[in-house]
Amino acid sequence: MRAWQVMRHGRPSEALELVEVAPPEPGPGEILVRTTASVLNFNEVDGCRGRYLTIDPPLPYTLGMECVGEVVAAGSGAESWIGRRVTASGRGGIGAHADLVAGSTAMAFEAPAQLGDVEAAAFFYPFHLAYLGLHERGRLAAGETVLIHAAAGGVGSAAVQLAVAAGARVIATVGDAAKADLVRKLGAEIVVEYRKEDFVARALEATGGLGVDVCFDGVGGETMTKSFGCLARGGRHLVVGFASGIEAEEVPMVSGRVLCFGNFDVVGVILSYVDDALAPHVTPFAPVPVPRCNPPVATVGQRVHARLLELLGRGAIRPIVGQRVPFADLAKALDAMETGKTMGRIVVER
Repeated sequence: MRAWQVMRHGRPSEALELVEVAPPEPGPGEILVRTTASVLNFNEVDGCRGRYLTIDPPLPYTLGMECVGEVVAAGSGAESWIGRRVTASGRGGIGAHADLVAGSTAMAFEAPAQLGDVEAAAFFYPFHLAYLGLHERGRLAAGETVLIHAAAGGVGSAAVQLAVAAGARVIATVGDAAKADLVRKLGAEIVVEYRKEDFVARALEATGGLGVDVCFDGVGGETMTKSFGCLARGGRHLVVGFASGIEAEEVPMVSGRVLCFGNFDVVGVILSYVDDALAPHVTPFAPVPVPRCNPPVATVGQRVHARLLELLGRGAIRPIVGQRVPFADLAKALDAMETGKTMGRIVVER
């Protein structure tokens, strides 16, 4: 089968090669998906660069976190999945940019029937991660104000839609006018082009000085520490990602003094469902130096997916596909993603 493999570290077009490899075998509780589309994630750029510690397998390895396709084989305990059209994650968060992908059923869901393969591929990660952040961890309520960074990206645009659907007021930050236009159409009330305006000042002005109730932050770094200046009492800052530079993942983010006087919460969010029975024993990111790993369990994912399908069915949310690229152009598309000029999700078609 064909697979895009990281052969060396560097920019994606230098690191990646399209090669022929043996197909993976599904193990117990796993499925094998014949892919029709996969999706680019910024973490894959970091993987090509060799700076993503969370997923850092030995070279060479097949890149790719998520895909859509038909289940063509299954390991023991997962036979009922055969023949189903799914959106799924590759085993260990890799392997999805290939013709065949093996992964756990805990990270696989029925592809929405009303969406074609391209749109279905763009649905899973952004909406699950945004929902886990805003609702499972952020406890967002109707009438609250949420600040969403990188709001025109795949996850950011999903967060805007989910917040609007929840009856929240949305303040969104974006990089340029075209991105501002997109998030306004998605329902953001206030849009800040952060290169031109101070988002902290705008957020405080919009809330009468009280601050925002929730900050959905997929950027991290300096953006995170700056955002503390506009969090309300009892506010929740959601640590969703590090688009400003994965190195920030290893840097201490907040002092006890800031937490004490700010009187707000800093909340971690992870999308990596595990089988309920294995949850007490799982260490899916063992090489990463963390004192404890607490990923959500599969039943949480199933509940989230059911809610998302409900919202999709009544037209409250929709995946944003910014670009469709052929499989042969995957490396060049990842190069473009690294510039930060893309909007929505980049879907790779077979």
